Amino acid sequence: MDKTKIMVYFNLYADDFPLEQVTARLGLTPTRSFKKGDVIRKVSTNYYQRRSYSAWQLSTGYQESLDVSKLIEPIFVQLQDQADAIKELKKDFGLECRFVIVIVMNEGYTPGFHLDHPFIEFANSVGADIDIDLYANPYTDDGSD
Repeated sequence: MDKTKIMVYFNLYADDFPLEQVTARLGLTPTRSFKKGDVIRKVSTNYYQRRSYSAWQLSTGYQESLDVSKLIEPIFVQLQDQADAIKELKKDFGLECRFVIVIVMNEGYTPGFHLDHPFIEFANSVGADIDIDLYANPYTDDGSD
């Protein structure tokens, strides 16, 4: 079975906004971006599920880990000097921002979870929400320890 995996990403999102301007003003290339109306998937012959908003994301992708803070760090390092630019982008384009932490637990292994003061201060300074998604896959514990 797979090991426990974690993904952390920073998301700037709104109904619609110029993704290329966000990239230029932050001086960072997103790991993922999409526009409102982009096709997510084909549901049936004549029906496509489409994006209901636009987003610019900076992500670690899924990585095997038992330490959330080790995956927050590379995202935070890239963004920590961009607080003013993020606040200006939010104001100029009506953006919202969010840090998303996704944890997929396997074999009963749960990661350590610590948010340090500098990260919390940064998230607060840019008005970012923090969303934590937990997925616990079933495992068998035979009780023999």
